[in-house]
Amino acid sequence: MSSTLEPLLAWYASLTPYSVARAGEFYAAGAQFRDPFNDVRGVPAIEAVLRHMFAHSDNPHFIIGERIVQHQQAFVTWTFVCTLRGKVYGVVGGTHFRFGADGLVTLHRDYWDAAEELLQKLPVVGAPIRWLRRRFAVKLN
Repeated sequence: MSSTLEPLLAWYASLTPYSVARAGEFYAAGAQFRDPFNDVRGVPAIEAVLRHMFAHSDNPHFIIGERIVQHQQAFVTWTFVCTLRGKVYGVVGGTHFRFGADGLVTLHRDYWDAAEELLQKLPVVGAPIRWLRRRFAVKLN
């Protein structure tokens, strides 16, 4: 499995607007990609999600962390870093990958907290989210 996973992760770690077109080397034709904002199927749709990332953020890149591999699936932690309107943001998350018998990704499911990792950091949207988090947090001595 690592012979399939490591090239995929290397591609993500060095992803550029030009290398997005290589998605078909790693994803099955009907693969599902799901994150807090998208739920798409198929290589063209996955490429569209990745192109959108480059179109709407500056210098987006992934820093790959830990890997857990079991049979035809893996879980990988990562930090996504990008610049939005001159400010650098980091989003910590993880991805569950499932692979077909041919070694291609059939499921790519990203797990990350959009409120904590992104929305509360934004100036206007973040204030009410930060207030809610303080309101519902347990206060320990």
